[in-house]
Amino acid sequence: MQAALVEGILESLRIGVGFLWTAAWAIIMGLVITSLVQVYVSKERMAQVLGDEDISGLIKATLFGAASSGCSFGAVAISKGLFKKGAHVVNVLAFMFASTNLIVELGLMILILLGWEFLVAELLGGVILIAVMAVIVHLTLPENLFDRVRAQLNERDHDHGVTEDPTCGMEGKDEYSLTTDGGETLKFCSAGCMETYQQEIASSGGWREELRSWGGWYKLGNQYRKEWSMIWKDVVAGFLISGFVIVFVPQQVWNALFLQGDGMLVSAENAVMGVTIAVLSFVGSMGNVPFAVALWGGGISFAGVIAFVYADLITIPVLNVYRKYYGWHVMAYILGVFFVTMAFTGFLMEELFTALGIVPDLAGGQTATEQTYFELNYTFYLNLIAFALSGFLLYVYRRGLGAPGQYRDPVCGMRTDDSGPSSTHDDETYYFCSNRCKEAFQKRPSDFSDKHPQASGAGTAGGHDHH
Repeated sequence: MQAALVEGILESLRIGVGFLWTAAWAIIMGLVITSLVQVYVSKERMAQVLGDEDISGLIKATLFGAASSGCSFGAVAISKGLFKKGAHVVNVLAFMFASTNLIVELGLMILILLGWEFLVAELLGGVILIAVMAVIVHLTLPENLFDRVRAQLNERDHDHGVTEDPTCGMEGKDEYSLTTDGGETLKFCSAGCMETYQQEIASSGGWREELRSWGGWYKLGNQYRKEWSMIWKDVVAGFLISGFVIVFVPQQVWNALFLQGDGMLVSAENAVMGVTIAVLSFVGSMGNVPFAVALWGGGISFAGVIAFVYADLITIPVLNVYRKYYGWHVMAYILGVFFVTMAFTGFLMEELFTALGIVPDLAGGQTATEQTYFELNYTFYLNLIAFALSGFLLYVYRRGLGAPGQYRDPVCGMRTDDSGPSSTHDDETYYFCSNRCKEAFQKRPSDFSDKHPQASGAGTAGGHDHH
């Protein structure tokens, strides 16, 4: 008995870690792309264009979301900031959904672990889900409830001194605060975001120049580190849990929870159960993809698995965050709207795919237990490249944060010392992080000469315009 248990545990770990190995490069590449967009797209502009309840606002919310962070909690925190600044409820919900379901890293993971049919259902279903949700909210929205909640939220955050980090939209902390020359106090969520902000106001290069300098790569490394810090627990938990579910949950359990057979009723029941299990599973963000593989292996219908993947925004921990931010009423409203739209869209996808004859055939694939995960194949080489890129970004982040800081490169804003390249203009000496930044300066010194070469202290933001 004991030997069988140990064998089961080892097999669970082999499958869980095997899944993680298979998808690692996709997660890393996806997060790098997400980080690039996060660093170079402004949150302020976002809130301004998401204020209207119209088709264009909805499309923009979806596109912003798809280009945003992949963590359920990050999405909820950023959308709270957008809501406070006046974005419409429909657009806030669309943004949250897109930023957890229509992102690059998730799409790559679904393609690798579940197949192209699931990827198509995820993307097409994601758009349909946002449309269905918009219609439901339009018909049922208790209009004054959200206006009241917005006012309360602004009031409460103002009383408690809660401010959003100007670089990323997450909640700022007291220990990372600085005062601008205009007397405004800004709070940041981490030392990395504070350094990124100081760097931005000290630099005046465009993003192309920045990505040719240490400064631009530092911002990317900082954002990448942050993306990982938000999702790694979900990802690791999802992969490990899926291994244990595949090995230890007997087929009878799945047969008892999910109706078997064909027909609309089976499809509808499976979709509702898929969302229900997601709510109770506690696994959010990208961790629910490997879990979905376990459900698919258990013989659950296409509708059930797709509805499950959609539902990471209503797991119990995320619902608790809604309650803390917005109160019980809004939490219940979001849960109701999301539950109905997710189950309905899962059901719709199965009906559509059945009509088109492209529902994947479960019997055709290898089971998780039959697969070998660690081989010298394309996954191995892509992982090597992805891990090297990861290591490079973390190295740049460390180098940037710990850089000797008495000067700032006027091109990219990176902290630097007097041992690096330097150039004199109008009797002022400027120091650079790289020869590339020095060359950019020498081509057009007048563009940068309003920058003070001394780095400002941690307590002030320095008196420069924000470019």
